[in-house]
Amino acid sequence: MQIHNLKRVHKNKRDRLVGRGGKHAKTSGRGGKGQTARAGNKRRPELRDIIKKLPKNRGYQFKSKKKPFKLALDKVLSVGDKRESYSEIRKRLGVKGKHIIIK
Repeated sequence: MQIHNLKRVHKNKRDRLVGRGGKHAKTSGRGGKGQTARAGNKRRPELRDIIKKLPKNRGYQFKSKKKPFKLALDKVLSVGDKRESYSEIRKRLGVKGKHIIIK
């Protein structure tokens, strides 16, 4: 059997037009000209580049750490007219990493 002896099963079946897209031919459903119409069009989203430039937040941050530590004015020690410093209050009460508010 030779190639010229072969016959199709369906005589009138047309070959499939591959890659014609939208309305057949010209732009093939890719719109107009430019970067998006070319093969291998892989543009990075701008937002992804912005996100990649931001630093990572490392470690677990407790929500309680962000709440301020409220302290009454009468609880603050004072010698004469001098009031206790914030670092001394932290050491005395064992407060770590909180914003202290004196009312």
